[in-house]
Amino acid sequence: MDCSIQQDLIESYLPDEDGYYSPRDEDDDDDDKDESRFIYVLNAVLSGTARLNVLLPTATILAFTIFAPLLTDDGKCEILNRWLMGVFLVISSASCIFFLFTDSFRTARGRLYYGVATFSGIWSFNGGGRRKPCAPSEYRLRWIDLFHASLSLIAFLTFAISHNDVMACYHLEMPRKVTNSVPLVVGFVISVLFVVFPSKRRGIGYPFLLYKYPLYTRN
Repeated sequence: MDCSIQQDLIESYLPDEDGYYSPRDEDDDDDDKDESRFIYVLNAVLSGTARLNVLLPTATILAFTIFAPLLTDDGKCEILNRWLMGVFLVISSASCIFFLFTDSFRTARGRLYYGVATFSGIWSFNGGGRRKPCAPSEYRLRWIDLFHASLSLIAFLTFAISHNDVMACYHLEMPRKVTNSVPLVVGFVISVLFVVFPSKRRGIGYPFLLYKYPLYTRN
């Protein structure tokens, strides 16, 4: 008899308190299924939080925090400072969108290529645009990518506009409670949306531990 069949027969009969063997209760199977669903949801949430450092503009906000006081002269802006700060805001906003459109794929030989998603597929960086995945249509730009990019852009702009040096440079006035609480609330809401609506892209900075997690695979 096959080992798996024998094991199923053994597990289907369990001894009760009197030492008699009785068929296994179906409620036990239901409990196991409920527990497996709970573990799957828990793993999905934890894995989604592990991706927040990629989906959220963490590196862009860090760079902005470093360079904003230098470009605005600690809020004492001249015309040149305002132009420099405006250009830096545009570049930072573009980087938030760009990195969310990056993706990666492996060729038949197992070599890893990075690229940026387009409406027709993916354009690889280190392949000069010539290297293509087996199914390019699976990597094309979708509406969910635009949704993620807009969330990342909103998170960054909320933080940037609330920065004290930026407000002083462009003569913006807001209550301190607003500048302290709004970026936190917006960041929390956007983080929840990223966990609920995860991205399947494996672009620059993607956690390698999630490469084989089923929730983030295309197949």
